[in-house]
Amino acid sequence: MHAVYARGELVDAQPIHIYITGDGSPWLHGIRIARDPTPRHDIVVDLMLRDPAPSLLIGRPCYHGLARTRACEPRVWTAGRYSEPVVHSMAVAIRAALEAFPHSPAVLIGYSGGGALAMLIAARVPAIGTVVTVAANLDVAAWTRLHGYAPLTGSLDPAREPPLAPRIRQFHFAGGRDTVSPVKLNYDTVFRQSNYHLTVIPGFDHRCCWVERWPALIASAGLAP
Repeated sequence: MHAVYARGELVDAQPIHIYITGDGSPWLHGIRIARDPTPRHDIVVDLMLRDPAPSLLIGRPCYHGLARTRACEPRVWTAGRYSEPVVHSMAVAIRAALEAFPHSPAVLIGYSGGGALAMLIAARVPAIGTVVTVAANLDVAAWTRLHGYAPLTGSLDPAREPPLAPRIRQFHFAGGRDTVSPVKLNYDTVFRQSNYHLTVIPGFDHRCCWVERWPALIASAGLAP
């Protein structure tokens, strides 16, 4: 099950922006598995509210109050947060959400861990023509090593997947002061893509100042209505 939130008037043949949240809080204080991994303050909601385009937020499985529903167990939001079942379920949910808009070009936007998922999902949803990542961890293995986290056993890793098809445009936004997802970890993943734009903003970190600048960043990528 996935929670789905919509903003604006969705009209067929008009672009639709689809948002994916970050990892949230899989663990409490790094030692106890959270009962609900949903971000306490979801920056993705704030980004979506500042986006002038009609938008959908497709919730990750077991997030947004669904952690106790069927098929949910802690592995879904801990070691398996980017696993094949998670990626497959997200892709199915996005395809279902877009069925009513068969002629709408879709832009997939992921923040932090949601950016990793966006890269993994994009090839599985034909309607997606553009991927945007914000402060993302696009080399999962390098990211876990940097922070001393346990390996995300069973998760997929954008750094180990084939490059996306050239038809899919990619815009990767990173903060020059981001110590959570340092941009240097993403270079190898991004540079082997064939249709990408990488923008590093010197004064930004993992949370600052994406929300305030989001309309301008969307416009710079040519994604504003």
